[in-house]
Amino acid sequence: QVQLVESGGGLVQAGGSLRLSCAASGRTFSSYGMGWFRQAPGKERVFVGGIGRSDGSTYYADSVKGRFTISRDNAKTTVYLQMNSLKPEDTAVYYCAVNRYGGVSYRSGTYDYWGQGTQVTVSS
Repeated sequence: QVQLVESGGGLVQAGGSLRLSCAASGRTFSSYGMGWFRQAPGKERVFVGGIGRSDGSTYYADSVKGRFTISRDNAKTTVYLQMNSLKPEDTAVYYCAVNRYGGVSYRSGTYDYWGQGTQVTVSS
């Protein structure tokens, strides 16, 4: 069982920045693929980006490419989502998730564990 705790959400004006953190339990964090998803009110949960286990390759949804950056610190068993140039349409609950096999996918069903989510609200 892996527990994930997100933090760092909040209210920010358009054009601003936030950094989300996702702290994971467990001693095999470095072997996990990590994904970030978001869910806006009344909409489905969608892939934001992810980072693989081995070479730390990152992948992003087109809607956030160039604005968001994912990184990981295996020593701290934490993955980060740096969000810059935020837009009102980025408003959502953001979730991190674990893929035990180390991969990254846009499909939420391929992830095994999820955090509780953190709210990000971007005002115009």
